[in-house]
Amino acid sequence: MKLRDVVQLLVLSAIWGASFLLISISVGSFPPAWVAMLRLFFGAMFLWAVMFAKGRKLPPFRLIVVLLLVALFNNAIPFILFPMGERFVPSNIAAVVNATTPIWALILGMTFVGKKAEGGAIPGIVLGFIGVVLVVFSHGTSGAAVSRHDYLAGIAYIALASAAYAIAAVLAKAKLAGLDPIGLATTQLSLALLMVTPVALFGPHPTAFHAASLAAAITLGVLGSGLAYLLFYTLLDRVSPTRVVSVTYFGPVWGLFWGKLAHESIAPAAYVGVAIVIAGLVLLSRTSSPAKQKVHAPVKLSEAAACE
Repeated sequence: MKLRDVVQLLVLSAIWGASFLLISISVGSFPPAWVAMLRLFFGAMFLWAVMFAKGRKLPPFRLIVVLLLVALFNNAIPFILFPMGERFVPSNIAAVVNATTPIWALILGMTFVGKKAEGGAIPGIVLGFIGVVLVVFSHGTSGAAVSRHDYLAGIAYIALASAAYAIAAVLAKAKLAGLDPIGLATTQLSLALLMVTPVALFGPHPTAFHAASLAAAITLGVLGSGLAYLLFYTLLDRVSPTRVVSVTYFGPVWGLFWGKLAHESIAPAAYVGVAIVIAGLVLLSRTSSPAKQKVHAPVKLSEAAACE
């Protein structure tokens, strides 16, 4: 890869890694559905501007059912579940749990679409889950405001969000290949916004607006769900999908980095867990040859997915 591509790949992984910290800041003022609504609104507005500027095309209406399902599982559900989880879970832990998305995608593929467990698939799945468990249980809640029950409930919300990303990945790969990626991403965010807005408006409302939380929500939308898509698909135009997918490996690392800057507690065992997770992801990436690997929009690999 050229230096420009390497820099863009690092920027993309940093943005997706920072999404978890931005979510953590956003929930300081906004209920989870409001975080999702604001994120989708500003992300969609950014992508609509790109759409008009570049003259890109929206997907055909005949695919509306699949588009709705992908928007539901890739955006509406996880964008609410992540803030629900991060009320009780530090952003660095959330980033590591989100790294299970490729693992869930492979399990779903083997279960429902007949994908065979090749190469390092099974060892990769086992290593990935062992690493995540080590990271999750390295974080203690004694003396903290969060109980063990709330902490584990938060982990469950984040794991469900990651599984939702995986469902969207399988659907998109099977049904939405070959469409304009920017048009597809724009449609995704817009449809998800229509789903989430009623939930936000008829649910709990913010009781106070803090500038930091609002700025975090806006940044989350524009960067984490707007610019990140643009960078991702720009890279795919120049670099092989196999190399772009390597952004997945950086998600947990950036999660720890941003969490450290935010003064979140990180136990030494968490670093070991992250190394094990990355080893598992590397094994998963070798389940098929590079020539056979394809990335289809709008799969977010990390949040990280690529998402958030």
